[in-house]
Amino acid sequence: MAFVQNVPFFSIMLSMFSGIVSSILPGKWARRLNTFMIIVVAALSAWLFAFMATSDIGSYTYAMGHFPAPIGNELRAGVLEAGTALFFCIIMLLSLWGGREKQILEITERQQNLYYILCNLLLSSLLALIYTNDLFTAYVFIEINTIAAGGLIMVRQNGHCIEATIRYMIMSLLGSGLLLMGICMLYDLTGHLLMSNIKEQVDIIMAAGTYRIPMLITIGIMTVGLAIKSALFPFHSWVPDAYGYSTVSSGAILSSLVSKGYIFLLIKIFYRVIGFDTIAGSHILNILFIFGLCGMIFGSVSAIGENDIRRMIAFSSVAQIGYIYMGLGLGTEMGVIAAVFHLLSHGATKSLLFVSAVGLTDASGGSRHFTDLTGAAFRNKTAGVGFLVGSFSMVGIPVFAGFVSKLLFAEAAVLLPNWKMFPTLIVLAVSTVLNAIYFLKTVIRIYTPVKPEVLAEKGFECKHFKQQVLFGVTIVLFIIVNLILGMKSQPIIELIEQGLHNFM
Repeated sequence: MAFVQNVPFFSIMLSMFSGIVSSILPGKWARRLNTFMIIVVAALSAWLFAFMATSDIGSYTYAMGHFPAPIGNELRAGVLEAGTALFFCIIMLLSLWGGREKQILEITERQQNLYYILCNLLLSSLLALIYTNDLFTAYVFIEINTIAAGGLIMVRQNGHCIEATIRYMIMSLLGSGLLLMGICMLYDLTGHLLMSNIKEQVDIIMAAGTYRIPMLITIGIMTVGLAIKSALFPFHSWVPDAYGYSTVSSGAILSSLVSKGYIFLLIKIFYRVIGFDTIAGSHILNILFIFGLCGMIFGSVSAIGENDIRRMIAFSSVAQIGYIYMGLGLGTEMGVIAAVFHLLSHGATKSLLFVSAVGLTDASGGSRHFTDLTGAAFRNKTAGVGFLVGSFSMVGIPVFAGFVSKLLFAEAAVLLPNWKMFPTLIVLAVSTVLNAIYFLKTVIRIYTPVKPEVLAEKGFECKHFKQQVLFGVTIVLFIIVNLILGMKSQPIIELIEQGLHNFM
């Protein structure tokens, strides 16, 4: 085994160890350790990604400890896992950079190191969900992820955040409970916890016709559990407050990464544990498809009715999660490819929108209401450009990442031989129009000039690039990531397809 193949283990342990060390460091040094750790893990992930993309080994397993399968624990890595880990590191780093200046004001000095402990643990749990080949290990890190995410919401210690955390924990623990129940039932049916070994037993059960109904019930329970945790409609009630009232970095990380980690695990379960042919032959994907379509419409309609820019972006996330589940619900490889690409596209774009939105509100006296945001893009030009690019991507303007996502969903729908084609195309068109209504309406408002005497009366200040260098650099890097996904999509799509084949 080449030394680079140790990267999954090193990445997870480095993130966890950084969280432990951060507990004894002051806030400033905890932040520096966090930044250094993410950069190192990103570099390691890029190294592994390059190795997997240029080699012909497909994927490999990494045995943990001295016990081989089926008793021991395993990690499994391929090009899709390494690429997703690299992407998650980049988005987390940029999200933390984009909200750093506001975070100093929003979090007390005593809580600064706690914040970075939670970030380190969150990254370790996301990496574990990406790489693990063991279902119980996945459950353990899901709980770490849940606790860390709840802490990131509540760290501001105000009424809105505490209420949002309670809602989040109630829904998330319900999802975790269902998932654990499904894992126990699956272990009872197959006698294994390693994904590859479970797959062998599932194939035997489905071929023999024994325990077919219990198996489908088990699959359904696990799917619903992860759907709840990733905020699929109608399990999204915690999203607006959690994303809207937490710190800007927390909102960006939660919307872009946390829910995506659960979805990535669900895709692994579909391919590596159950088998996609078995899933496609059941009615489970039809349920995900219908709820995905409903989320696409309901999330957008709710966003239109919002007068708070951050809550509007949060409701938009409900719609975008619906896109991903709609793609999975199509039950075809092209639909899954579109869903995985949208996972990346939404992750890059939604963080950009949250970070840009805080720049616009800072230039509007801290107000998040649309009436006060009029002309904000002139008062903070960097944030205005960032929000413009993010909005264009969400609507689906060509050259941006969101356009490729919607094109892939439309292509997957056209290739369908069943009844799902027309509902997909119709809802995709309606959702795009609704996206345009609330995003472009906001863009028009922030680019509507305001008279100087009105600005003087309200006391709004202009924010120049030199006053917020780190914020400006973050916006530029987010835009570059978005353009890479939009303009260099074909190689990325090919790697996603290759990675999905390695899942089997």
